[in-house]
Amino acid sequence: DEFQTYSWKKVVWICLSALNSAFQLIPDHPLITDEEYIINRAIRKPDLKVRCIKVQKIRYVWNNLEGQFQKIGSLEDWLSSAKIHVKFGSGLTTEEQEIRRLICGPNTIDVEITPIWKLLIKEVLNPFYIFQLFSVCLWFSEDYKEYAFAIIIMSIISIALTVYDLREQSVKLHHLVESHNSITVSVCEKKAGVQELESRFLVPGDLLILTGNKVQMPCDAILIDGSCVVDEGMLTGESIPVTKTPLPKMDSSVPWKTQSEADYKRHVLFCGTEVIQARGACSGTVKAVVLQTGFNTAKGDLVRSILYPKPMNFKLYRDAIMFLLCLVGTATIGMIYTLCVYVLSGEPPEEVVKKALDVITIAVPPALPAALTTGIIYAQRRLKKRGIFCISPQRINVCGQLNLVCFDKTGTLTRDGLDLWGVVPCDRSGMITSRSSILAWRNRTKALSLFSFSFQEVHNFASGKALPWGPLYAAMASCHSLILLDGTIHGDPLDLKMFEATTWEMVVSGHDFHIKGAPACAMVVKPCKPASQVPVAGIAILHQFPFSSALQRMTVIAQEMGGDWLAFMKGAPERVASFCQPETVPTSFVSELQIYTTQGFRVIGLAYKKLEMDHHTTALMR
Repeated sequence: DEFQTYSWKKVVWICLSALNSAFQLIPDHPLITDEEYIINRAIRKPDLKVRCIKVQKIRYVWNNLEGQFQKIGSLEDWLSSAKIHVKFGSGLTTEEQEIRRLICGPNTIDVEITPIWKLLIKEVLNPFYIFQLFSVCLWFSEDYKEYAFAIIIMSIISIALTVYDLREQSVKLHHLVESHNSITVSVCEKKAGVQELESRFLVPGDLLILTGNKVQMPCDAILIDGSCVVDEGMLTGESIPVTKTPLPKMDSSVPWKTQSEADYKRHVLFCGTEVIQARGACSGTVKAVVLQTGFNTAKGDLVRSILYPKPMNFKLYRDAIMFLLCLVGTATIGMIYTLCVYVLSGEPPEEVVKKALDVITIAVPPALPAALTTGIIYAQRRLKKRGIFCISPQRINVCGQLNLVCFDKTGTLTRDGLDLWGVVPCDRSGMITSRSSILAWRNRTKALSLFSFSFQEVHNFASGKALPWGPLYAAMASCHSLILLDGTIHGDPLDLKMFEATTWEMVVSGHDFHIKGAPACAMVVKPCKPASQVPVAGIAILHQFPFSSALQRMTVIAQEMGGDWLAFMKGAPERVASFCQPETVPTSFVSELQIYTTQGFRVIGLAYKKLEMDHHTTALMR
């Protein structure tokens, strides 16, 4: 593997003739003649057999064309978005599912509970404990029983505690992943239609139908129709929901992961995450193509990192080995010297051997491994009380050498939430109407502000005055990725504070509750009764392009009730200004921005544009 670790693996043959009871499979069958896919390249004809091995829970099949083993259990990386939509957009046939199910294996993440006897043998065969056994036997032969018994008791306690902790972690990991294998999903087959089946029967290429809310993903899947709001806290630790958009169908042969400048993960629903909300587009259903199954998924890769941690070559370990080698060298010199002295003194041979071996046990303390293990176990229990789960206890010693810890964001160290300070609206009475705006925010440890680019007087929300209606007001109400779940608004704290400042409310236009002027199933924001009078009844959010850290921006397509179509952009001020017409960006933009950023404000830019729409919003590209 990549760590230059070699291992022997048994090659297993998979016979496709086992499928003859379900349907007649012959070497010239159309399903296996297309050698564009790895699965078909792995089938040896005419006997219809597949050669495979399993390495660290991942299955590999022999590619007969390229003459090498290749990983199976996921869609090919070279597939374009058009190919995915055409090939898998209507689902697989029953025959295709059976072939893929047999070759790729079940969609399960199985973690066996390691038997106690295996843990015990592995621990006892540690070189340190073997050396302790040698030392104890030597001491008993010299009638040095007290210290020998003490070492035996210490070693037994150390081994027992280590085996107990490893067993407990194995049981916890087993219970953590076993729920993944017993989820019922809806799958659309090409001829049979939508059917319910257990998630362990899923194969790459299956078409999932996502219905309802609070759905656990049993696999990695590419969203091809509709949109989803997903809680990815299990993978990223972030508590803020993420909006997933469908993979656009582009007439290009470029691989789907590299076809757009945005992060391809925006189209992927990862295994182990929870779909909080699924909203269909025109068809009314949310569809996703299974990308990866089993241990190939994001959750499976996380579990594999626990089961097979990467070998780390720390300087601490290297120094420890050098220290032990020095002890062994010292013991060897001492043993040679002892042999010479006792032989020249005429001592009996058995006494000479005992005294020489004694030098080794003195130079290399037999109690050293037991003492180190006891210290690590004690440290691990202290971490456990703090809610810290350690997957590799031996690395606790390395953590003791750390002098500096760096965090990737201020939210890790500071309090949650933001405070809205104010807004600097655009000046419409100037020489040229500005098309750009800025939002500036700050954490509670300092402050928060919100402003836009034409540098009028600062509008402070603490004053209680209502913000005058304008493009900035409309952008604050609609340019966000908030969702409405069970009557409560959820989303990024920045978006939430910005929307709350408008005193508007959020509703969903549906079949049973349709708002005049808004498309069905569109998110609609409208003024509350106590809100100040505005010239529009509300704004329908038709399409979202979620925030991307790589692009440093997000965009929404919105429509005023019975009025104009608008595009609103929000993101890093410099990035937003680069999309604006140069004459609409104030000349003092850089200096004004620096005033707020140097004070610690979090600054967000806004921009808008009127659209002339002649096609559906879902066809728009970023």
